[in-house]
Amino acid sequence: MARAPSAEYLVLDIETIPDTERWQPPEVQGEVPRGAFPPSWAHRIVVIGCLWLDHGYRLKRIGVVGDAAGGTGTADERERALLEDFSRFVGKHRPVLVTYNGRGFDLPVLALRSLCHGVALPWYYRDHSTRYRYSDQGHLDLCDWLADHGATRSGSLDAIARLIGLPGKTGIDGSQVEGLYAAGQLAEIQRYCLTDVAQTALLFLRFRLLQGQITADEYRARTQELIDALVADGRVSGVLEGMNAAHLLGVSAPPA
Repeated sequence: MARAPSAEYLVLDIETIPDTERWQPPEVQGEVPRGAFPPSWAHRIVVIGCLWLDHGYRLKRIGVVGDAAGGTGTADERERALLEDFSRFVGKHRPVLVTYNGRGFDLPVLALRSLCHGVALPWYYRDHSTRYRYSDQGHLDLCDWLADHGATRSGSLDAIARLIGLPGKTGIDGSQVEGLYAAGQLAEIQRYCLTDVAQTALLFLRFRLLQGQITADEYRARTQELIDALVADGRVSGVLEGMNAAHLLGVSAPPA
């Protein structure tokens, strides 16, 4: 399953809630601690947000996996459908996955929940570069790379986004997802997920500049194009309204 020489990129983020059918938080002195974090296998995936860039870093699509299918069926059936759609897409198009802390969270959760529901992920296990942390050919985890693969402490997406002129969290954070889901506000969770996806994509372009993979002029052009496309899409207005465009675009070329 070799990847095409001119790979495309799929920026990815998931939102989850505890799978209380299979896991119960441990009690401390007879009480359940508020916000107890489940193990990786006990995260039920409710949203998979993606932003698809072509090999030239231009936007092809932004959206939520399985959005058109609606929310019918049991919780297991809905989650299985998300995983099947996602695996089918990645298996067909073979993009490089781009995440923030995806190696520590998103990809293990996707794998374990696919194991739970009997969904095949052949692209994940047959392509060594997708799981090899020192390669950016199959999966580029920005959190891992910016922390030099564990040599230093990693920052949160919120902190690193603000470092480059993005707003970071825009009113909702991951701790609120379970409550929003219980209240039937799936659309709000989807919008929140897409704000993280959009900021991860803009951080990815900045990282490509840092790596020297693109020039300062290319960075400014591709970033402005992505901003314009996100403005036209309209779903991540909080990111666009809260960003410091002068800082985000104000980069300098390296000395000759």
